[in-house]
Amino acid sequence: MNPTPRRALFITGAVWMAVLVIPPIALWQARERWLEQLERPEAQSAWDEFRRDMAGQTGREGPVQRKVPKSLEPPLRVWLRDYFALAVVAWMSFAGVAGLLLLVLMWGSVVPAREPGERPR
Repeated sequence: MNPTPRRALFITGAVWMAVLVIPPIALWQARERWLEQLERPEAQSAWDEFRRDMAGQTGREGPVQRKVPKSLEPPLRVWLRDYFALAVVAWMSFAGVAGLLLLVLMWGSVVPAREPGERPR
C-alpha cells in the first residue's frame, strides 16, 4: 500500500476520533453553565408561566389541541441533570458506528485489490 491511502485513512481516523470525542467534551463543559442558568428563579418562573399559558389554551376549539406539560421543571434542566450520560452514550454509539462504517468504506475504496493468489504485502 502506498503512503497516500495510508495518509487518507489516518486523516479519516483522526477526524472520526475528533467527531466522537469533541462534542461530548464541549457539551460537558457547557452543561455546568446551562444548569447554573436554569437553576435561577427567573428560568423557573418563565417555565411556570408557559405552563399556565398552556393550561389556559387547553380545551379550546381549533386545529391544535394544547396540553399542559407534565414536568414541573424546564425540560432542558431535566435532560441535562437526568439524561446527560445517556445522551453522551447515544452520541458515541451513533458517531462510532457511522465513523467505523465510513472507515471501512474508505478502506475498501483506497486499498488496491489483489490479484487472485497474490500474497498480502
